[in-house]
Amino acid sequence: MAEVFQAEVGLEVDAPPERLWQVLVEPDLVARYMHGTSLETEWRVGGPIVWRGDWQGKPYEDKGEVLAVEPPRRLKVTHWSPLTGEPDTPANYHHVTYEIEPLDGGRSRLTLTHGNSPSQEAADAMVENGWRPMLQSLKAVAEEGGETTAPQG
Repeated sequence: MAEVFQAEVGLEVDAPPERLWQVLVEPDLVARYMHGTSLETEWRVGGPIVWRGDWQGKPYEDKGEVLAVEPPRRLKVTHWSPLTGEPDTPANYHHVTYEIEPLDGGRSRLTLTHGNSPSQEAADAMVENGWRPMLQSLKAVAEEGGETTAPQG
């Protein structure tokens, strides 16, 4: 078996774990921090997950499988995108784990681990160029609070 690599990124959020969980799993909220992405899943272990949208003028349909759902603490999915140019084979699916820890004062720490990369450089680049900016946007949505059906845009 080929060696695989992972990297992680974390940040503190001024919102309780339950709010952070809501922002991770509710499609309307996901769209707000993932460039309008449409999320489809039943959040059932073993079930499919699909992300659809437009990235730099190119439509995409990313897909994966739900591996763990432990509200409001842990969410794990696989993820593959045709935009990578890699074939749709299990070896090319990244593993993405979100872990939420409660902190004092109604705050939380969110840690994202990106795994199943072919090199440490690829894992580090994915975290720095993809996940870190996405988590900053997620943090902003989580800290807004309020309604889960807030208008897009």
